[in-house]
Amino acid sequence: MSIRPYRDIVRRKSRRIMVGSVPVGGDSPITVQTMTNTLTADAEATIAQIRRSEEAGVDIVRVSCPDQESTAALAGIVRASKVPIVADIHFHYKRAIEAAEAGAACLRINPGNIGSAERVREVVKAAKDHGCSMRIGVNAGSLEKDLLEKYGEPCPEAMVESALDHARILQDHDFHEFKISVKASDVFLAVAAYQQLADACDYPLHIGVTEAGALRTGTVKSSIGLGSLLWAGIGDTVRVSLSAEPEEEVRVGFELLKALNLRHRGVNIISCPSCARQQYDVIRTVEALEKRVAHIVTPMTVSVIGCVVNGPGEARETDIGFTGGGANNHQVYIAGVPHHRLKDGNVIDHLVGLIEKKAAEIEAAKAAEADRHRAAAE
Repeated sequence: MSIRPYRDIVRRKSRRIMVGSVPVGGDSPITVQTMTNTLTADAEATIAQIRRSEEAGVDIVRVSCPDQESTAALAGIVRASKVPIVADIHFHYKRAIEAAEAGAACLRINPGNIGSAERVREVVKAAKDHGCSMRIGVNAGSLEKDLLEKYGEPCPEAMVESALDHARILQDHDFHEFKISVKASDVFLAVAAYQQLADACDYPLHIGVTEAGALRTGTVKSSIGLGSLLWAGIGDTVRVSLSAEPEEEVRVGFELLKALNLRHRGVNIISCPSCARQQYDVIRTVEALEKRVAHIVTPMTVSVIGCVVNGPGEARETDIGFTGGGANNHQVYIAGVPHHRLKDGNVIDHLVGLIEKKAAEIEAAKAAEADRHRAAAE
């Protein structure tokens, strides 16, 4: 009997769509999204927020378009953004058409909520004409009245039925470039709804625990909910919904994917919680180190351990390791092997230098490999 490697996650097979230049679903990398919280009509503030999210690594950004002033500002926002922009539309079909014309890569819209069949046809036509995909976004807090009457309360079955009803409308118009979400603030409800939806269709799924709370609370809830789904292979794009700045959502999203070995970006610092055995201030060192290397996007692992109990073992598995030693004489490991000793005075600067050097070496090796492939192809 063959045993699947314990780190492998088998992803649900979904069809692939495009959100602008970014593929979602299929074998594409799981993407990380966020949403701006500025007034979209204030293009300058919105672009500034998008820029901070881009620096954090975001793949797709959603902006709300509740009025004509917002869609009027959208074209400038789209031009300024380096990543695809999703226009969040709820009830007004004209806003959807205006957003498509302004260059939105995707429309977040529930076709059953925008009125007559003619209005749906107009929105679908605008999406096709301008290369927009769509997201059907079902939320437990805003289910249709007939479904609430049928089921008595928000439940996974009601959410999935709502999603498939909306999907059927688009399918009837021969439109298939869409993804679906079934979000809830209750972790159990959200996970159960996504599990049922994953079995019911092959469309890519945008996963999230909505209204999860502030940074710490929301991160915990999202880690439980999204972590459970991703571990089960469910999810093609993620948004961590936090009462925090959008770039914080992006950072948490990437940490989730990194922890599950689904996607790697930046420095993964493995550090101990510290105890009386520590030979230097682990907590302060890690805090400072995280800030100093936040700009590095090259994937690598760094262990920062306070003493020799677990330090050497962790260092064997990391690119760069640092273990506290007695008499202010700490050990630095490179590629798992003891390399040199280090005193307290310049620990952070020294480690930052090693990390930046390693990142440069990895990127240079990647570039050389790419050059070899190009030369071979020619």
